Amino acid sequence: MFDNNCDSHRHRHGRGGSGWSHWFGDAGIGIGGFGPGRHRGRRGSRMFDQGDLKIVILQLLEEKPRHGYDIIKALEEKSGGGYSPSPGTVYPTLSLLEEMDYAKATLEESGKKVYAITDEGRKYLADNRSTADDVLERLVQFGESLFGGRPMIQAHEAMGSLGRAYARIVMRGTNTPEQVAKVAEILRRAAAELDAIG
Repeated sequence: MFDNNCDSHRHRHGRGGSGWSHWFGDAGIGIGGFGPGRHRGRRGSRMFDQGDLKIVILQLLEEKPRHGYDIIKALEEKSGGGYSPSPGTVYPTLSLLEEMDYAKATLEESGKKVYAITDEGRKYLADNRSTADDVLERLVQFGESLFGGRPMIQAHEAMGSLGRAYARIVMRGTNTPEQVAKVAEILRRAAAELDAIG
């Protein structure tokens, strides 16, 4: 799992969950934060209209308190691995919700912030429930439309998990030659096994 420091590192270096497609050549993969199709939405340009993300985040916080990374993962899961918002989008939105008194952050012993919805946030969400429901339904439909539809959602989610694990290793920046060799071995073996299926 990425911690807040790792997310900040990605944001500072402009990674934001995108830019990974060069590792996949011309495969055209657009799931789990990879490839050109990652942020495609209702109009083929973005997943959320202006202001929609904060409403959806509030709906997720109404379900239970969450870390910023948990919000990213929840949206990815709801889209079947097809959409993964960048930390550079989610964390500023959480800060905005705090400023609006719609969410409250508590600092854990680990140094991470966990966010919870406030009473004011619940009132705002109730007034915008139809928008939240519409956006979440859009996420589900988007995931179902990707690369084989619903039957492939489990595989899309697994691909997203692989991408997050690989990004965590890359961003760590302290890998030994032995660790890099092990990563390469795992990826080559996975690729060979996938090739063997088809």
